[in-house]
Amino acid sequence: MFDVVVIGGGPSGATAAEDLARSGRKVAMIDRDGRIKPCGGAIPPRLIEDFFIPDSQIIARIKTARMVSPTQRKVDIPIEDGFVGMVDRKDFDPFLRNRAKEAGAQCMTGTFMRIERDSDGTHVVYRDKESGEEISLATKLIIGADGARSKVAKAEVPGGDKIPYVIAYHEIIEAPAASHNYDPKRCDVIYDGAISPDFYGWVFPHGSSASVGMGTGIDGVDLKKATADLRVAAGLEGCKTLRREGAPIPLKPMDCWDNGTDVVLAGDAAGVVAPSSGEGIYYAMLGGRVAATAASACLETGRAKDLQLARKLFMREHKSVFKVLGAMQNAYYRSDERRERFVSLCHDVDVQKLTFEAYMNKRLIKARPMAHLKIGLKNLAHLTRLVSETRV
Repeated sequence: MFDVVVIGGGPSGATAAEDLARSGRKVAMIDRDGRIKPCGGAIPPRLIEDFFIPDSQIIARIKTARMVSPTQRKVDIPIEDGFVGMVDRKDFDPFLRNRAKEAGAQCMTGTFMRIERDSDGTHVVYRDKESGEEISLATKLIIGADGARSKVAKAEVPGGDKIPYVIAYHEIIEAPAASHNYDPKRCDVIYDGAISPDFYGWVFPHGSSASVGMGTGIDGVDLKKATADLRVAAGLEGCKTLRREGAPIPLKPMDCWDNGTDVVLAGDAAGVVAPSSGEGIYYAMLGGRVAATAASACLETGRAKDLQLARKLFMREHKSVFKVLGAMQNAYYRSDERRERFVSLCHDVDVQKLTFEAYMNKRLIKARPMAHLKIGLKNLAHLTRLVSETRV
């Protein structure tokens, strides 16, 4: 009998399993293994500090972010007094799973099939990768960390089958030599409807490699062609392609993360990827941590309602950030005219400082009142078309 079975071994599931194992709980973690999620790989300093990520996992340190408009205007934003760390998910995820195993979690490799309940209690059934046989694990609680389109969420939690998402696709390429087009210490974010009609494209350095990709929630968009076009525009079409990956990415936290009895969701399964930016690793790992906290509380008290702590703890700290980012995406990603205006806003020094201070620290920063007022007036002027698209 396990205290908790964690379904999914990505950053969220691995973090939950490690935290629970370190607290003395008997934990099993089921992961398919062998799958690499498409991901730009950006992590903020707060993640590195809060989750004790060693330097060996940081394959690049980004010092500048470049915003590119539909008309190819470029705004370079320096990351002052810090950096954005880059990880490669093919190495980062196994590192987190191994750390959970070292903490005492029992790691199973296989595919989650279903949850069964009978007079003997709750059981998680998975198909073992090596033997192909179905294996049943008895457990008191379950953490569903099986990603976007989560089978656990769909079966167990209201609204789990209706999470909005974009499809992300990227190609990992051999990094070219540094040039005016490619800087190994700069992330490029491309706001161009020809690449993505409702999200953005990116070129993120990964040391000896780079991630080039895009995302969209619109059916019918050819992701591979859009990425090929992006590579041509960035002068990267001649670089060797190392691997290709695609997956859905949710963009709205679910209203409920538990089933009221024995299941709580975490990470992408709960919809916790930041709107506008699509940032997910930090929020996934935090989601795993609060799910572990809620599970521990439930095991300690025997009260199923304590599973609600996961969402409450997460939203208490990050609800405002998600609300602001969601409003920004709704306002500026709907057309190339709006994207052009958004890049114009990025010229503002106060916007630059507030954006990266919030990213690095994972909270909204209280700046000078006049700075907020100025940014608000500029937003209003652009959204009401009182100024030209290129007015900075």
